[in-house]
Amino acid sequence: MIVQDYPWFCDMPEGLHYMREEEFPRPFIEKGIVFILPDKLKNFRKNLYHVRRRQDDDSALYVPLFRARCVLESEPRPEGMSGPFPVYPFYTRVARNRRHYLDYYMLFLFAGQSDLARFRNLTA
Repeated sequence: MIVQDYPWFCDMPEGLHYMREEEFPRPFIEKGIVFILPDKLKNFRKNLYHVRRRQDDDSALYVPLFRARCVLESEPRPEGMSGPFPVYPFYTRVARNRRHYLDYYMLFLFAGQSDLARFRNLTA
């Protein structure tokens, strides 16, 4: 996998939680989700992105679509949302619309290798 404009990326660590609106907005359900990050990841909440494969199915290139909404564990929770729920197994299910499988992910994206190393040290 290659993410356009970001040479380094990392999956969401185990143990993350999210809150969601009662009804998911379309077309991206992630726009109705708020991720709850541990306080130790406070410097990385702007690094969590929704990415998807480019239109060409033969390509391994993914593009960032939008930044995820995040709050820290110590911050007040948004009102009017359900949860918190564990991120996994929610993100291990395959998404599908009427015609085909959707190939998208939530990834922490990094422009510098030092940021990725700091992130991995905190999540190890």
